[in-house]
Amino acid sequence: MAEVRIEKKEDFEKALRKFSMQCKREGIIRECRERQYYTKPSAKRRRNMKSKTPR
Repeated sequence: MAEVRIEKKEDFEKALRKFSMQCKREGIIRECRERQYYTKPSAKRRRNMKSKTPR
């Protein structure tokens, strides 16, 4: 879980950038986009097989 503690003299914009970077590193945004729509297990396997195939 991403969490940023703000000190009294710290700028809110800077804390927001830190939070967004933590979310990106942990993959929270990507996971939300993947879970937004249901994908069948066979479609997931097919997508994984395509990405592993060297071209």
